[in-house]
Amino acid sequence: MRTAAVIVAALWFVACGPTEPLKIVGIQTGKTLNTDHSVGKHAISFRPEDTMYVSVLSEGRGKGTITVKWSLYGRALHEVTKKVAYNDQAATDFKFQAADGFPVGDYTIDVTVDGKLFETRRVKVE
Repeated sequence: MRTAAVIVAALWFVACGPTEPLKIVGIQTGKTLNTDHSVGKHAISFRPEDTMYVSVLSEGRGKGTITVKWSLYGRALHEVTKKVAYNDQAATDFKFQAADGFPVGDYTIDVTVDGKLFETRRVKVE
């Protein structure tokens, strides 16, 4: 009997999750993260040994798939995809760290939501 109650509760929780599309309101790039997954130290210029963070800010109730892709001179270097569902404002973080350091150059960061480009951000490694 207890198992049936747990299954019913789990199905209710899934059925009551957000069904609206995710509403993205902005992105942040930087060198550190806050505990709420937003960027702590904002930056568009990095050193080769830095870690690059992208935080995708959303508001309201919604769900979707966010992909962040880093490229250098048109060549894709790193891509991360996350499926998310939120009931309020949120920040979804993405991290890119090069084991041997980033090559110097101009990087492009593409943020897509449910397969549609939301924003392209340019950053530099010096």
